[in-house]
Amino acid sequence: MMDVLIAGFGVVGQGITEVIRDKQDLFMKRFGERVRIVGAFDRRSMALDPSGLDPTELLSRKLATGQVGKVPVATDIEELLRETAYDMLLEVTPTNIVDGEPGYTHIRTALSAGRHVVTSNKGPLALRFRELTELAARNRVQLRFEASVGGAMPVINLSRDLLMGEEIASIRGILNGTCNFILHRMKVEGYSFDFALREAQELGYAETDPSYDIDGVDSACKLAILANAIFERDVTYSDVVRTGIRGINEEAISLAAEQNKVIRLIGEVSRDKLEVAPRLVPAGHQLSIGGTLNIAQILTDMAGDVTVVGRGAGRMETASALLSDILAIFKDEEARRNATRRAII
Repeated sequence: MMDVLIAGFGVVGQGITEVIRDKQDLFMKRFGERVRIVGAFDRRSMALDPSGLDPTELLSRKLATGQVGKVPVATDIEELLRETAYDMLLEVTPTNIVDGEPGYTHIRTALSAGRHVVTSNKGPLALRFRELTELAARNRVQLRFEASVGGAMPVINLSRDLLMGEEIASIRGILNGTCNFILHRMKVEGYSFDFALREAQELGYAETDPSYDIDGVDSACKLAILANAIFERDVTYSDVVRTGIRGINEEAISLAAEQNKVIRLIGEVSRDKLEVAPRLVPAGHQLSIGGTLNIAQILTDMAGDVTVVGRGAGRMETASALLSDILAIFKDEEARRNATRRAII
């Protein structure tokens, strides 16, 4: 049995709860074990039961009351994370790029207590990547974060696992679906930036305060994570050269069209480059993709360009990436147990 504790029960927390409920047959068929939710908490409430919580009940309560639990959340979350019995923390609280909290404390405490961590939270990773990964290594547990970059688009695990024999020269692409939607609508419909932004907000693609997306902050966080995870750099979000899309107007879109090009917010990372900025992209090029999709081109020495496209955000899209990391930990634990058995024999 793999016991998990869920920190955060917003859209992503509810999504991974659905997945855990619906994928029990997969866990049993592949690994002979189930995943059991023994705790969950949001900003105001918590639910704990060492014998397991009913995922459907958690989801129904959240929908009906806005709270995941029946009791107020513990005042000392660190003690809760240290003392509760569980194997893995699913840290899915919202990203905070100022200081990484509360996700940073959640992740640090769980790792220090010898628990695996799977997270979608960009803040702690974009600010304290080296510290957290070294802490995981010292405590012989895993910190996995596929869901922090590209949602359902597998960039990190693809680069580190399936392409481990390649020399990766660079990764570039569109890492923010909100910006891509705005720029695409400005080109296709002739909208002003403000009108396209309002449409994105009405459709739920952009927040009421859209600065995190349109100023390139979200993309910069993801680039910092990629720089550290793939290129073994030691950088933070503030090291990214960043230009957002606020200055893009109808005239810029028209001038690009006259050259048979489109404007896209492109992030690029290599061993000596770390930048996100609007760029001219030839129409029809892979990076001219429209809508809310994300795309990443991984330039390798043997395979050439490896391109992946996917939805970069969303309830089930992010849950899909979290699931891939949960399964990876299952697989590694299985390999470790088998190696121990062979050594004993």
